[in-house]
Amino acid sequence: MRNKIIIFLVVFGFGFVNAEALKVEQASIFKNIRCLICQGQSVADSNSEFAQTIKLVVRDQIKLGKSEKEIYEFLIDKYGQWILYKPPFDPSNFILWLLPYLVFASGGAIIFLLFKKR
Repeated sequence: MRNKIIIFLVVFGFGFVNAEALKVEQASIFKNIRCLICQGQSVADSNSEFAQTIKLVVRDQIKLGKSEKEIYEFLIDKYGQWILYKPPFDPSNFILWLLPYLVFASGGAIIFLLFKKR
């Protein structure tokens, strides 16, 4: 009897940990998806009908065993790359990823040249 109780607790404990991991994964996905109705809010922060629908879609995708990347690809196919706060790096948006570094480097070079002249 004691072994059955221990086995039950171990199985129940792993189920609880797995459920918590799924909630954390859902939360991270929700925070990376932009609500197309609300200005500047993620789906996690929004209460619009669109956000509620997207949350249901993401939960269904997770239940089907899809990975985070597959869920993002599904949403990009449906709504475009603008739906993600962190779009994937590809040739169509590489300038968006590199522009901050270019601005930082050129600003540093300008400051260096100004101080060098003095």
